[in-house]
This record gives sequence, structure tokens and C-alpha cells, in this order.
Amino acid sequence: MRTSLCDEFGIEHPIFAFTPSEHVAAAVSRAGGLGVLGCVRFNDPEELEQTLTWMDENTDGKPYGVDVVMPMKMPTEGTSIDLGTMIPEGHKSFVEETLRKLGVPPLPEGGEREGVLGWLHSVARSHVDIALNGGHRPVLIANALGSPPVDVIEQAHAAGVKVAALAGAAKHAASHVRNGVDIIVAQGYEAGGHTGEIASMVLTPEIVDAVGPDVPVLGAGGIGTGRQVAASLALGAEGVWTGSVWLTTEEYQNLNTNKGMTEAFLRATSSDTVRARVYTGKPARLLKTKWTDAWAEEGAPEPLPMPLQNLLVSDAHSRMNAHGDPDVVSMPVGQIVGSMNAVRPVAEVMAELVSGFEDSVARLEKIRSA
Repeated sequence: MRTSLCDEFGIEHPIFAFTPSEHVAAAVSRAGGLGVLGCVRFNDPEELEQTLTWMDENTDGKPYGVDVVMPMKMPTEGTSIDLGTMIPEGHKSFVEETLRKLGVPPLPEGGEREGVLGWLHSVARSHVDIALNGGHRPVLIANALGSPPVDVIEQAHAAGVKVAALAGAAKHAASHVRNGVDIIVAQGYEAGGHTGEIASMVLTPEIVDAVGPDVPVLGAGGIGTGRQVAASLALGAEGVWTGSVWLTTEEYQNLNTNKGMTEAFLRATSSDTVRARVYTGKPARLLKTKWTDAWAEEGAPEPLPMPLQNLLVSDAHSRMNAHGDPDVVSMPVGQIVGSMNAVRPVAEVMAELVSGFEDSVARLEKIRSA
């Protein structure tokens, strides 16, 4: 399993792994892929600085990337307090009443609150600055919401760092390329988190054709086995972008303090997800739970635009995580969750992705030569 991206980034396998866990990202890089650390959870610049230093020291000199959330249509300045005044009281009351009905208690004294500032454009810019100017060594910056501003792309290129952007439609991918993005992540409908309306089987070749042979495409959405990696490369991708599959790894448990969430993942089927705006204000695929059901009931308010929805539900997320009820969680995850039925080390998952790919290619070769 070797494509042009392996030589470009100095990796063994064109497997890119998005994760909010530095332990998972580092393990993927050590295993020959490219771990990409999600930065949205970092409110404190010093914490991100320390985490990237940890990545520098725990990847055996191998490359890694970072992922930011930079919505282009929101103001670059402002704080959670400023934006909080824009949240309607009716929405706040609905959230509080829903938590009461679901039996979710207040956050315990000293309980950890979910970060929300990372969803702001201005904070995402600070994440980029820390990654590029802090003496760290990322080789890729990815933006989860399409093209970052052109000046950010130029800043990355000046530091010798490539830029990737997610796209849910061919026209968006073409726009990213015009803006200077180097790599397109074709994010299919099956994917966890922010995703469009086109399934990977259709989307990946459409984007490959739209951007042309000189722009690498990573297939994303529903990828958790070597067979699916082979399918994505057969559709024209130069590699794969994975995310959900790492949520049930042993290394992820260093970050995940909600064991009920792990239980919910392990028992879920591929039909136990829903695409909704309740998590961030933009369409995102989440685990289907009593929390997401409540937002779909008659009389529930419409989710607010990003980042107001993040601010509205952030405390609720913290309370649900502390509560630990597997029936009441809020977490992005893709349809591949139906195959995530065991907690395994990252190295084992990586080995299966590679061996499963090789088995699939061998099977196809046998068919071709029959």
C-alpha cells in the first residue's frame, strides 16, 4: 500500500488518522501512518503548546499533522461571553429541561468542562500560529470546514507545511484547489462529524475527476477496514482519512473519561447514527441517543448556527460525559461504528488496515487473472 503521498510525507502507509487524542495520533504515526491531532478541544494555548511538544517527543521522529476548525463566515474576533448574549433564552430552557428529563445531574464540583473556544475563528487562528511558529514539526494542517482563509494557506506554505481541506461535493473541492489547498479530503455521507449528503462511493470519484491528477484526494467516510481502504484507492483516492475507528482504541481511553460512551460505541450498529445540526450548528453525523432524539421531537427548537450551538450545548456535553450513561451521550461518529465492537490498540488497527488491504488486492488480482 504505497502511493505518492507516502513519499511526499515520509510515511509508510497513506493512512491519515484524525483524532482529538495525542496518544492515538502519535501511535498512528509510529505505526507508519500520519496521525492528525484535532485542536478544537484546546481552549488554553499553553495546553496546545505542551501537547504539540509531547507529539514532537513521542512520534519517534515521524511526521504528524494538526486539524483546526475555522469557519470562514464567523467574525475573527469575539469571546464566548460576547456570543453568549446571542443565544435565545428559549433554547437555554429547552436544553436544561431536556437534561432534567433524561436524568442528567449538574456537573460535579471541579468537574471538567468541555472546551468551546476552539470552535471560534480567532482561536483556530491561534492554533495555526502555535503549530507553525512554536518550534514544532507538523507536516500538514487540515481544516474541518473547507478552505481556510488564503492568508492562512500562505502562512502554512511559507513554513513548508501542506494544507488539506474537507469537501462534501465536487464543486467545493474545486474551490479549495483554487484557494491553494494541497490535498482534498472527500468526506462522504457515512462519515462521523461534519459531512455532506453524498456517499463515498459516488463522491470520491467525482472529486478525483473534478480536481485532476495533480491534486491528491483522501477518501473519507465509512473507512475502518483494509477492504474499505482498497475500495477507496480503487475509486481514485491516493490515501484515506479515518476518524471514527480510533474512538475504540486503547490509546483513546487516555482522553475519554466517559466509559459509557465507549460502551455505546461497542454496542451500536451501523444504523445507530443520525446526521443533525445539534452538535455544532452544521450538519454532523452523531451517535443516535436519547439526546439526539429529544432535538427531533415536535416542539424542539431549531439548532443555532455555529458557533452559537456549540456554546449552547457545551455545558450539557460536559454534564452528559460526567454522568456516563451510554443512552445519553453526544458524540460524532460515523456509520463504521457498527464494526467497532472491541477495544484494540492502535497498532493492531493499523496492522489490520494494511493486511486487509493486501488481502483485497490479492483477491482482485486472482479474479483478474482467472
